[in-house]
Amino acid sequence: MADTYKIVIDTKGSDKGSSEIVKGAALALEKNEGLSLLIVGDGEYLRAECERLGMPQDRVEILDAPEEVTNYDDPSVAVFKKTDSSMMRSLMTLSERADLYGMITAGNTGALIAGSVRYLSAKERVRPCLSAVLPASDGSFTCLVDTGATIDCTPSMLLHFARLGSDLMRRMYGIESPRVGLLSNGSEPTKGNKLVKEAHPMLAEAEDINFVGNIEGNAALSGACDVLVCDGFAGNQVLKVSEGMATRLMTDIVKYAKRTGSDEVMKLVGHLMGVYDFSSLGGGIILGCKKPVIKTRGSSGADAVANTARMLLNMAENKAVFDKEKNRI
Repeated sequence: MADTYKIVIDTKGSDKGSSEIVKGAALALEKNEGLSLLIVGDGEYLRAECERLGMPQDRVEILDAPEEVTNYDDPSVAVFKKTDSSMMRSLMTLSERADLYGMITAGNTGALIAGSVRYLSAKERVRPCLSAVLPASDGSFTCLVDTGATIDCTPSMLLHFARLGSDLMRRMYGIESPRVGLLSNGSEPTKGNKLVKEAHPMLAEAEDINFVGNIEGNAALSGACDVLVCDGFAGNQVLKVSEGMATRLMTDIVKYAKRTGSDEVMKLVGHLMGVYDFSSLGGGIILGCKKPVIKTRGSSGADAVANTARMLLNMAENKAVFDKEKNRI
């Protein structure tokens, strides 16, 4: 009998409301037999939706937590004042229960990071960071870290992020010595802002890092490195600009194909949508926690939620992410 895994889905905090998250949860159960769920939110609403969608009762558990952490809440306040919110209840329960593997949420990123520090810190209490694994132009994948968890970083934080990103790519993709690049406005060691200039020698001197130097923005997803390190502000911009550009190009190609009636161009569109559909890659993995936590975009639809659940299930089945020795992902 195949292994089964149970994950937590926080149904609040989405731009599209709880209904889209619950639809994604139902879709995830439909697509993955080895999956069961603990869904957290407004209990009365969730019970009604689960029944309406025909979700299997033996694979669904509901945890009532009607309070919500909004995008306007201060993270440091929310983590202590909104302990009955769906996000904090999800994190607490994930920490306390051995039968729960990981968690998905579309909620406030800052509050999620603060809550992860409080409830899911590893033994050495490292600073969690948010990563995104993106498709590179050479057919490989690049782990971008940090993508928005920490906006103002110190050089030592970037070194720490490089180690976490390397650990992820080593275990998830089997890369023995992941190449680490530092996002900068020039490839020379002298280029960059104060943070980049100070982080460069630290990365270069770290014996446990395979540092390949500065990487410019136009090469960020070229495959020149396996891990691209930057502060959360720059990383978030790389992530969103890349997604926005991919969407814009595909939209223009579709318009051209419809105007010309070209079947070959439409085939190209189908290929490109398969490669650059960012929602199909799941969400951002928070690194440095005792259990996997994945942050989906606030605008995520049901398909993205289901894909994120599949991402967590893949991690569990392959036992590729959790590091028992370091007690963290």
